[in-house]
Amino acid sequence: MTRRSPILTALSIVPDRELASQFAHAMTASRAFQILSEFDSYPSHQALEVRLRQTRPDVVLLDLATSLDTACELIRLIGTLSLQTQIVGLHVRNDSDAILRSLRMGACEFLYAPFELEIQNEAIARLHRILEPAANEEVQPGTIVAFSSAKPGSGASTLAAQTAFALRRCTASRVLLADFDLMGGMIGFYLKLSNNKSVLDALQSAHQLQDAQWPSFVAASDGVDILAAPETPYVGPVDAGRLHAVLEHARLNYDWVVLDLPVVFQRISLMAISESDRAFLVSTSELPSLHLARKAVTLLEQLGFPRERFQIMINRIQRTDEITGSDFERLFNCSVSARFPNDHFSLHRAVTLGQPVEGHSDLGKAIHTLAASLTGKGGGEKKKPEVSDWRAVPSEAQG
Repeated sequence: MTRRSPILTALSIVPDRELASQFAHAMTASRAFQILSEFDSYPSHQALEVRLRQTRPDVVLLDLATSLDTACELIRLIGTLSLQTQIVGLHVRNDSDAILRSLRMGACEFLYAPFELEIQNEAIARLHRILEPAANEEVQPGTIVAFSSAKPGSGASTLAAQTAFALRRCTASRVLLADFDLMGGMIGFYLKLSNNKSVLDALQSAHQLQDAQWPSFVAASDGVDILAAPETPYVGPVDAGRLHAVLEHARLNYDWVVLDLPVVFQRISLMAISESDRAFLVSTSELPSLHLARKAVTLLEQLGFPRERFQIMINRIQRTDEITGSDFERLFNCSVSARFPNDHFSLHRAVTLGQPVEGHSDLGKAIHTLAASLTGKGGGEKKKPEVSDWRAVPSEAQG
């Protein structure tokens, strides 16, 4: 599979609606561009970056006539994002000043009204030649990381969400956070998102998923795409083929896909874990949670999941807890990959504001260390810090 197609995908930024109408009419003849998304005014830099990373268009169709200065600043911004997106300037006339300034800033083509078909076709041919090397590149599939728990309320959703934000900060790559708790997912609520569509819509459209419709399923928060759970709880079955199709689409369009799953004993969680590269089973140090987590480990082993595919995490550890890492490992008969402090203040602040936990907090440092280990930036094999060592995390991991 490749990311490109014979039709050039485009993001349109055309505040001049008469110009937009003229160009849309001209496109019916050339049929060269598929508009994935559009702005009818010049967007903020943050809004533009988010939309570009969501849609990954081949080209940006940019109105140079309404404000050449603003347009040139957007061209400069796009050039800094390293997205292999080409910029086509649009104008109401053959304006030499607009041509020179836009090309100097990084635009590669210039089209002007009345958008004659022959001129369009020549520009489109040049764009295809520019994009051809990228068109032949194989898509490098992303990594799927799943978070589940054996007992509700163990904090798997918190760790999933915060890990997604930390991966974005660590790598500056495309990250998707998907809430597959169809009956009680809270990611959208915690992040104060408003989106009419959800993971359920993606599952229902799984076999017809297209890049052009994907942005309607997701919302953005701090540079991370969010595929939220449905507002109304869904109790029906989930087809394994549809789940596979959605996860494969995500894998081919994101570098990291973080799954927030319901308790591990649910069928959808087991199916999603089987699709994942890494899975984390989250428990607290409380006896009921540990008891159910031990049952979950036994279940996963009976179902044939290899030990290297899932790992245990202990959440909300108090500094006064007497139980040690070796005690947890003896209990589960497997290694405990990470432990997280009970940093109630930092977490309450993050949830109240609907934002990532602060990087300098105890929890923020522990999350950053996890993200760094996932990306291979953890600094080699080091002894894991005991609970009392969280404040002594090396400076390069304090994010």
